[in-house]
Amino acid sequence: MAGARRMGPCAVPWMMLCLLCLPPSARAQTKIPLETVKSWADAFGGELYSIVTKYSGSPLLQKKYKDVEPTLKIKEVDGLELVKKFSDQMESMLRRKVEAVERLVEAAEDADLNHEYNSSLEFDYYNSLLINDKDENDNYVELGDEFILEPNEHFNNLLVNTTYSDIQLPTNVYNKDPAILNGVYMSEALNPIFVDNFERDPTLTWQYFGSSTGFFRLYPGIKWLPDENGVISFDCRNRGWYIQAATSPKDIVIIVDVSGSMKGLRMTIAKHTIVTILDTLGENDFVNIIAYNDYVHFIEPCFKGILVQADRDNREHFKQLVEELQAKGVGTVSKALTESFKILREFRDAGQGGLCNQAIMLITDGAVEDYEAVFEKYNWPDRKVRVFTYLIGREVTFAPNVKWIACNNKGYYTQISTLADVQENVMEYLHVLSRPMVINHDHDIIWTEAYMDSALPQSEELFASQAQSLLLMTTVAMPVFSKKNETRSHGILLGVVGSDVPLRELLKLAPRYKLGVHGYAFLNTNNGYILSHPDLRPLYKEGKKLKPKPNYNSVDLSEVEWEDRDEILRTAMINGETGYLSMDVKVPVDKGKRVLFLTNDYFFTDISGTPFSLGVVLSRGHGEYILLGNTSVEEGLHDLLQPDLSLANEWIYCITDIDPDHRKLSQLEAVIRFLTGEEPDLECDEELVQEVLFDAVVTAPMEAYWTTLALNMSLDTEAGVEMAFLGTRAGLMRSALYVGSEKISNKKFLTQKDKESIFTMDHFPLWYRRAAEHPPGSFIYSIVSEDDSEGGGLPKVVTVSTAVSVSVDGKMGIAAAVGVQIKLDLLQRKFWMAMQQPNDSDCSALDGACPLSCQDDILNCFLIDNNGFILVSKVPEETGKFFGAVDGSVMTQLLNMGMFRRVTMYDYQAMCKVPYHHHSGARPLLSPIYAFLAAVKWLISDFLIFLLEFNMSSFWHSDNLADAKAVFHHSHKHKKHDMLQPCDTEYPVFVYEPAIKETNGLIECGDCQKMFVAQQIISSNLLLLVTDAVCDCSVFPPVPMDAKEVKYILPLTHNASVKCERMRSQKLRRRPDSCHAFHPEENAQDCGGTAGISVCPTLLLLPLVLLLR
Repeated sequence: MAGARRMGPCAVPWMMLCLLCLPPSARAQTKIPLETVKSWADAFGGELYSIVTKYSGSPLLQKKYKDVEPTLKIKEVDGLELVKKFSDQMESMLRRKVEAVERLVEAAEDADLNHEYNSSLEFDYYNSLLINDKDENDNYVELGDEFILEPNEHFNNLLVNTTYSDIQLPTNVYNKDPAILNGVYMSEALNPIFVDNFERDPTLTWQYFGSSTGFFRLYPGIKWLPDENGVISFDCRNRGWYIQAATSPKDIVIIVDVSGSMKGLRMTIAKHTIVTILDTLGENDFVNIIAYNDYVHFIEPCFKGILVQADRDNREHFKQLVEELQAKGVGTVSKALTESFKILREFRDAGQGGLCNQAIMLITDGAVEDYEAVFEKYNWPDRKVRVFTYLIGREVTFAPNVKWIACNNKGYYTQISTLADVQENVMEYLHVLSRPMVINHDHDIIWTEAYMDSALPQSEELFASQAQSLLLMTTVAMPVFSKKNETRSHGILLGVVGSDVPLRELLKLAPRYKLGVHGYAFLNTNNGYILSHPDLRPLYKEGKKLKPKPNYNSVDLSEVEWEDRDEILRTAMINGETGYLSMDVKVPVDKGKRVLFLTNDYFFTDISGTPFSLGVVLSRGHGEYILLGNTSVEEGLHDLLQPDLSLANEWIYCITDIDPDHRKLSQLEAVIRFLTGEEPDLECDEELVQEVLFDAVVTAPMEAYWTTLALNMSLDTEAGVEMAFLGTRAGLMRSALYVGSEKISNKKFLTQKDKESIFTMDHFPLWYRRAAEHPPGSFIYSIVSEDDSEGGGLPKVVTVSTAVSVSVDGKMGIAAAVGVQIKLDLLQRKFWMAMQQPNDSDCSALDGACPLSCQDDILNCFLIDNNGFILVSKVPEETGKFFGAVDGSVMTQLLNMGMFRRVTMYDYQAMCKVPYHHHSGARPLLSPIYAFLAAVKWLISDFLIFLLEFNMSSFWHSDNLADAKAVFHHSHKHKKHDMLQPCDTEYPVFVYEPAIKETNGLIECGDCQKMFVAQQIISSNLLLLVTDAVCDCSVFPPVPMDAKEVKYILPLTHNASVKCERMRSQKLRRRPDSCHAFHPEENAQDCGGTAGISVCPTLLLLPLVLLLR
């Protein structure tokens, strides 16, 4: 039984009456007087309030802002006007990137037009792997001349050469191949354009040319490092920007022969071919895979008869299913072709899929039956579907048949006999699909989804140093064509030119100070994927390393703004609309341990000339007001020079990253030089600088106040107050130490190492955001652990903060937040001193132990915050823990009484552990001899397969040897026992209901009853909780806070259909505007040919391998 009261007078008599009615054996062992607990709470709360107001100086700061209210203006932000302004600025900035790429395209095409191919060309170039390398005689190696590299802040302090570009080649591409030498020689013409582009637009970052032959010219030049196996696997032709620029959207059906003749090596090559094709697909493409032998089956039965978007999840799902394919039976290709043509026609007629290119990829070791009738019925004479054929193995008997299929359906034929051949042969289909665009000379501009440039050196250091959502970039790219008339009908794609655009550069155009305490800007793509969002978390921790999540660039808008359950916001933004939407949202903060309840207004529009949409979010109320103050430069400048003052270094008060002379300046130094006229060339945000000047003047008296306090501190009574600090809405911060810097308990606080405690491009400090949503004059207490991210060490300090508000004409704005950081033991000392009755207390009217103290064995006393986390407990190890994990009985009762409520939150970017399952058959256990034979079989068969995967005649080339080594090494890596994979989770957050000031109750615990009393601590977010320590109430389980994975499979009969329905569902997306599927001048007879067959001795061992398998 339990009772609660909301300041009502009836609860205490009612409780006492219930106690009297209980049988003697069930009565509470310990009685806790309610008045005593209230007096403890009031005494402790009063002393705490006195300490934090004194040492933070909050009354003084509130008074200073009150004094200037008559001179203040509060302007309401027009969200639609703001989002349109930001969009126009972003469009202008992105247009400059496009112009840079267009200049590169023109230069590359002109250079090719004037270049005559020379098969015996000899030419030395800067090879990014070999530059600055010397041999044993101290001479530079071939292609490795001296190449000056210097650190450059604009390129994340990487060592670069801003005068020249250099050339990167994947390990499997020979660096002196005539085609490579001619292409590199021709593209030297890009060097001066790279440099000129960078001089015209210093915000440009990486510029590059990816050649269709496989080399990659990068500016500025860098030293490229191989992986741990000595291999460079980066191939520009595999990158999303290259593939998207080279081809239009495509619907692909992959048909794979799984008949008995495909066993062994052929099946291995076929699987690798499918995976490589899947890697060439992106979010604008659609795909399905059909396997055939005696009958036709979709490798994912759920996708029968449809095409699915080739997003990352579907591609990875297909790859897993491909690995499970097994060869058996007899192959009949005509049924599979018929099924494929039907799907493609149905999608085309229904206006679904990519609505552009359509193709069938046939992977087989031979085709014998009559299939011409299928083409006559479904594809001729229009030939709307191209057919690409891949003949697997060295057998040439069926080569004419397989080639005929491709040549008569505007496709391309290749023969793949080794794993090393797969990559180059698969890429051929992209060149065929690019022909219509090349012949038309349509230079479509493409923008990629967000991605991380993890291929560059030092990427791991970059991951650790920046806000996660700002590590991402997009690429603008355009195709480069041969303009030679003699090859026009062949539609020769020379390559793709691109330039990276860091998304942080775009977001600089949506200044943080204009968006309020909780506001933010975000970007998404035509497919609904997040380009940039402060809640996007693209990295995860594996051990001590930060790594990109597998699905980091396909996080949907609906997975971040998950309150948009009807996807109204998502639909409008994908359709490129301009508009407004309001939503009540739950915003997780402090790593999901706490939640803010806000009403957000969403304003959105498209960014012209791109597939992107921009959203701006303002929180209702103070979040939609801008404070405008006025002060003189002279007065403000004087106060800016005070030593305790700093500015948000990630905010753009002045542009310092373009002029090399300005890059060394902090934002505060830049503002001061701008105001004093020392740097007349500096470009600064005058509105923000004016706000800073005003805040500097208003907050200036705080320095003298804090200094006086520090000089007069009593070491006995106030030991433990370590620091005072304040922050204003203009990103200005002041702080003062009350102890020597070496004695500070939390040295990360207010530094770059604790991003949550400072102003960043993504957010205001956490102590500021939480204080802004708390009643004015009341303090927020947050427990800070020694190393929250690692979970190491017990908490040592508490951060205390309160908001400072101003009111003008009935509008209330948050001008600043101010606070102190105190040692936890100061809080604990004051707590235990307050939680006891004096020895001379009058106990005559009290029933039970008297005088009573929280130190008594019969009581447990806790100080908890408004999210249920323990700040003070008798057991030090419980500090920082969730109260429900310590005492499930009382927490359950507080939830039942409504004093706390459980809020369910969702995380659609979580990473969950996948348990390692060790598969082992029972047969080896029956006989040691069988185990030995199985081991011999494995050694022989796997080693022979390894030999057969690579052409032995080419093994003597060191590059190929390295590539082979890498593939072999990769295939034999041991899997870790606990792998992490993307998942969805739900988790609870517990929130105190402040309307309930106090409550108490009895909990039935079997043999006894447990009494508890909860009392709010005034002017804070804290609660005093006193419970009976004698009654064992362990029958109540703990109340967990653990996140649980959301499973989308219902049990029993519905599981398959529910899972399938979810997989088949297609979210709304907007198709790219352009399509180049066919051209009448296209030379369709250029459709591939039989590769030269070289006899390999290891082929003689193939029957043995197949037998062993």
